[in-house]
Amino acid sequence: MKEGKRKPKKSKKRAAKPAGALEKRAQKAVAQKAAKYFQALGRRKTSVARVRLWTRGDGKFLINGKPLEAYFPLSELRQQVLAPLTEMGSEDKFTISALVKGGGFRGQAEALRHGLARALVFFNADFRKRLKKAGFLTRDPRMRERKKFGLKRARRAPQWAKR
Repeated sequence: MKEGKRKPKKSKKRAAKPAGALEKRAQKAVAQKAAKYFQALGRRKTSVARVRLWTRGDGKFLINGKPLEAYFPLSELRQQVLAPLTEMGSEDKFTISALVKGGGFRGQAEALRHGLARALVFFNADFRKRLKKAGFLTRDPRMRERKKFGLKRARRAPQWAKR
């Protein structure tokens, strides 16, 4: 039986990186640290909102790439979304970006409110007591009841005639 001979691996010589590349990498790392955000998830019914709270902010609020006023034309829904910020008195201190999926407008607004409150707690744990008391940190467990067979909806029975 022959012994298998292996060929020696050739060492790859790498060219030295220019000093400018290292400086760019360092600047990028500093910029990432400066742009700090806190992320939280909020839910309501079938809506899920991923909220990012940027510490260096100017009060901008983007939902799925649209401004708050464009995404929620109803002022009631806008007030509901901004309620945790108004409770803490910090409406213009943060820039907020959010991605929302599923559900309807009201469910999405309440999911955003829940996610925003959780992100505020990640930012400052002292906010927890006030937000909890206001009810913004509690996940609303109510879900749509499923339709049952033999019925028209979850509980609505077909019309019944005595005779």
